[in-house]
Amino acid sequence: MTDAPLLRVVRGNPDDAELAALTAVVVSAASASAPAPAPRRTSWWGDRAAAVHARLAPGDGAWRASSLPR
Repeated sequence: MTDAPLLRVVRGNPDDAELAALTAVVVSAASASAPAPAPRRTSWWGDRAAAVHARLAPGDGAWRASSLPR
């Protein structure tokens, strides 16, 4: 592990409050740039939207076809 500082003030003489504000901004920007994890996909059986939006198709063999994915 290196002993190099994470931030370095090149010009000026900031006080403790200014350094704290700068650190908060840098940490916030670093965490905002990280990609969000991909949402987990629910299984077809757990997808309620598929059941709600499914179109009813009465007729021969409709009961058999109702369980097949579209």
